[in-house]
Amino acid sequence: MITSWNGKPYHSLDYMLRERFREKVYKVTLNGGMSCPNRDGTIGHGGCIFCSAGGSGDFAASASLSITEQIDSQIALLSAKRPIHKYIAYFQAYTNTYAPLEHLEKIFTEAISHPGIVALSIGTRPDCLGEDVIRLLERLNKEKPVWIELGLQTIHASTAAYIRRGYPLSCFQDALQRLRAAGIDVIVHTILGLPGETKEDMLETMDYLNHQDIQGIKLQLLHVLRGTDLAADYQKGLFQVLERDEYLDLVADCLEHLDPSIVIHRVTGDGPKDLLIAPLWASRKREVLNLLHHRLKERQSFQGKAIRREEVKWQHHLPFTN
Repeated sequence: MITSWNGKPYHSLDYMLRERFREKVYKVTLNGGMSCPNRDGTIGHGGCIFCSAGGSGDFAASASLSITEQIDSQIALLSAKRPIHKYIAYFQAYTNTYAPLEHLEKIFTEAISHPGIVALSIGTRPDCLGEDVIRLLERLNKEKPVWIELGLQTIHASTAAYIRRGYPLSCFQDALQRLRAAGIDVIVHTILGLPGETKEDMLETMDYLNHQDIQGIKLQLLHVLRGTDLAADYQKGLFQVLERDEYLDLVADCLEHLDPSIVIHRVTGDGPKDLLIAPLWASRKREVLNLLHHRLKERQSFQGKAIRREEVKWQHHLPFTN
């Protein structure tokens, strides 16, 4: 069993990108000017309980710019600091397949046609993936890799109801199956530290995902952001956020329970500092990452450590093939 990926004890996104594209690849975060059915009344109002007014796209470019202008402006900023040649176009804010097909085709084609873009990553909801959208993604995937990022957060129905996710687990399973049948790679977002969830609950989410045909995962620390309904509950004392040491051990536990074939896209998060209420230690991302790597070394942790060898999918599951 593999226990190190270029010096890291987990199958990192950076490792996968260097293996595939032979150099470091950076993301440019785009805004397609969309909303969300969980905000506009189609499913609900206000969005998920933790979601900021920016639709979890607080670092995205302005939707007033064209997609090409958004890409070029971010490339100019990034390339001024270091030599970069390859980028991933990441549609992050709100629900990026929640629009007429013509609009989706226009903006995704514009992004994927940019000479600096080597892949397209689209954040969306599983209930916003009609067959026409999947056929579009399938076609684009033949030009350059297309990845879909789904915000599952948890497998537990009671937590999903509290955070107002707005769809059942069966909806996620259906969307995943249809995306994979079309050859689209899928990255799943999970949140660690959701109110009411125990370590065992979170590890059950990891174990469930091990048995799904997913190619990547984001482990996101719960951020309490100013102006959200989650912040109101936190200020009422209805739940506590994770302490830093708790989180470090929790991430280590999750990595040990994840199949080594699953690419780890994130092990913490980037909450905007001007909105972050708690936990404040999360704003020191570099420090948290350094401490995490130290903790993993202390524990002699590596991805898949807690999985029996016969359960590992690595031998027959090659992620991000295109």
